[in-house]
Amino acid sequence: MTRLRALSGNPRMVDAALVAACLFLTALAVKTPWSTLPLTVVAVAGVLGSVAQWPRRRRPVVAAVAGTASYALSGNPGPWMIGLYASAAHPPRRPVWGWISGVAGWAGFFAQSWIDGGRPRLDDALSALLATGFVVMIGRYVAARGELLSSMHDRAQRIETERRLRDEQARAAERDRIARELHDVLAHKVSLIALYAGALELHAGGSPRLQEGTALIRATAREALQEMRHVLGLLHAGPESARQQPSDLATLVQASIRAGQRVKLHHQTGTLPPATARTVYRIVQEGLTNAHKHAPDAPITVVVSNDDGNVMVKVRNGSGAAAPMDLPGSGSGLVGLAERIRLAGGSLRSGPLDAEDGAGWELCAVVPLTGEAP
Repeated sequence: MTRLRALSGNPRMVDAALVAACLFLTALAVKTPWSTLPLTVVAVAGVLGSVAQWPRRRRPVVAAVAGTASYALSGNPGPWMIGLYASAAHPPRRPVWGWISGVAGWAGFFAQSWIDGGRPRLDDALSALLATGFVVMIGRYVAARGELLSSMHDRAQRIETERRLRDEQARAAERDRIARELHDVLAHKVSLIALYAGALELHAGGSPRLQEGTALIRATAREALQEMRHVLGLLHAGPESARQQPSDLATLVQASIRAGQRVKLHHQTGTLPPATARTVYRIVQEGLTNAHKHAPDAPITVVVSNDDGNVMVKVRNGSGAAAPMDLPGSGSGLVGLAERIRLAGGSLRSGPLDAEDGAGWELCAVVPLTGEAP
């Protein structure tokens, strides 16, 4: 049944089947015969009328006129019905040709009755009119139904497009709302931190260490403002701008070193694809952030290397003597990072180091070089 539905949906297969059916009726018309004219005329008219139904979709008027002539001369009603139906179901651009096809169909039906009966009769003319009107009505119904289905399909597509646009507008409005809230909550506080750090730097007196610390606080606050504005810009611009995220590991490590961490970077992969570079950047950033929270004075080693078509990222820190810093956090940084790496086609593991490796913590991730980060 599935194969039969597929064949019935193929216009060429349908046309071929109709032509074959007309030729079969032509053979019956010659054998019976169905007309009083010579068998040669019946055969030639039947074959020509049947073959003329092949281009009935492109040339419906030709198919209708040829089918009408074939019916009048051979008595084969197949080409007449198919051609007349085609002229109604596939109407030409000019309505006059549709009227010509209908008149030709009526004339052909009436002519066949005239030739078969030997003289014209009123009931034959009425029968021809009824038969022609019935076939034309069926063709017009099918054409109108096709137009209705096409318009409904176009309307459904238009509604779906409008729905997608409304969803995009709703997401954009929500991003704007989040951006405004973030700006209202954080920008003022971070600006005050930078302002207080600058004032403290001016009144630090002769203490170089205090001046260096306050300058670092002020610079860090300024960088935090810049990064926050960058994130807010991503929320305003949408997902396409999210591809332009930072990916420079050297700059990230230098920022941690300036903050007092002892970090060594071993980058052995060269230039990475943008998507992979962004994922590696986020892995190292999360590892440095966790080390800074839980082991502030511990040495940190960052290794980025190639591993059989993948990028291996290790962030390892030793044990620190200082107490963990009381910094706020959501507690879901590693969970979100693991999901990001999973979507990129990689894997992530983290935990304490083995006894032979010494005390500390290690974050290890494998990221495919061809993986597209979300």
